[in-house]
This record gives sequence, C-alpha cells and structure tokens, in this order.
Amino acid sequence: MQVYKIGGNELSDPAFLAGLAVVVAAADEPIAIVHGGGKAIADLQARLGLETVKVDGLRVTDADSLAAAQMVLSGQANKLIVTALLAAGVDAVGLSGVDGGLLRCQKKRHPTADLGFVGEIVQVRAELVEMLMGRGITAVISPISLGLDGQVYNVNADEAASAVALALGADTLHFISNVPGVIYKGDVMVELTPSQTEEFIARGVIRDGMVPKVRAALEAIGQGVPQARIGNLDGLKQGVGTVFTE
Repeated sequence: MQVYKIGGNELSDPAFLAGLAVVVAAADEPIAIVHGGGKAIADLQARLGLETVKVDGLRVTDADSLAAAQMVLSGQANKLIVTALLAAGVDAVGLSGVDGGLLRCQKKRHPTADLGFVGEIVQVRAELVEMLMGRGITAVISPISLGLDGQVYNVNADEAASAVALALGADTLHFISNVPGVIYKGDVMVELTPSQTEEFIARGVIRDGMVPKVRAALEAIGQGVPQARIGNLDGLKQGVGTVFTE
C-alpha cells in the first residue's frame, strides 16, 4: 500500500491531474492520496484581502484564513483530484479529515509564534480508509482536521500525509510536487539520511516549504514507514527522486 501526497501547485494543471490519474489507474496496489492547496489558498486570501503569513513554511491561520483554507482544500482542490481519477476509471471518494473524525488533531505549538488554527495530527481513523480500499475505492483526503477540542484546524498536508502513511502501514510515502527532489549544487540528491537532512536545513540548502516536507518524510521513516520519497510526477513514474532512509 502506498500514500501519495500531492502538492497544491500542481492542482491547477490539468495535464498533471490527468497524468496522476493514469499512474493511479495503472497501480497494482491500493493508494491513498493526501493533498495540499497552498497556491489556491494564497490566491483566495489575496482576493479576500487577507494577508498570507508563514512561519518555517507553515501557514499562520486566523479564523478568516481557516474559512478560506476549508473552501479550497475540502472543496475545490479535493474535487479536482476526485474528478480526474473518475475520468480515468478510478473509483474515488473525497474526504476531509473532519469527515468521520478521520484526522483528529490538537493545536500546533511553535517556539516563536502563535500559528492560530493550525493543528498537528494525534489520531487517524485508519479503518475508514481501509474500508474504502477494501472496496477498490481510492480515498482522496483534505488535511482540514477535527481537533480533540471540537475546533476545526488547518493541518500541513505533508504532516497529514505522514500520519496517514503511518496509520495505514504504507510501504512508501511519496511526496509529489513540482520539484524533482532535494537539489544540491544543481543535482538531485538520490538519498539522504536524517543527519544529512538536518545539516542541509541548517545550511539553508533545504528551506521554506521544503522544510516541513522533509521533516514529515523523516518522521514517517523514523516511526516505521520503510521509505519516503520526494519528487515530481515524472520521478514517480520512473522511480526516481530523493529517497529518505534511516
């Protein structure tokens, strides 16, 4: 079983969505998809006159920004993927982390800033996804999640994908975005260990939105997912990208 995390930048590209659907349709094992939608959220915030603020790659989320994130992630972005999969003959259902209490979270604490309505996953109701998989249905999951306190939270999609992969016992967690992997001196790093990754973060080689992505990859392998890979759609097809290992 594999988990795909889809970056938000790709969701505005019909060719990407069609290509992703072809890959999923050809797969010989169950796949669950977790997606982001950062670019579309930022675009909607701009139209609504809301400022986009990030801390260490994490989106600071006030009440108005949370409403925008829910509209984009659980509405537009989720259904774009589901529609593409159905068009390719893949039976698919879109869910948010709120539905059925699929993803339960608590408020995420940061050492230097209040992130607002940003959560971190503490529970995954894996049996819901497994039930769908057992019927040959691909689950497409928005990372909008339900807090243990009853509040809805925005959760970083990379972190949500890591939690889902752990809960499902996935063989591989694929982070699929518009970059071929972690790039150093113009080349894609084929493999990175945790110590090498932390060194790259400290040196600024890995920065901005790539930081939560690689930390989610490290968390996944540290807790038992055999392999995590960061790459683009072509890399997924060819089996290349940056692989994270213990």
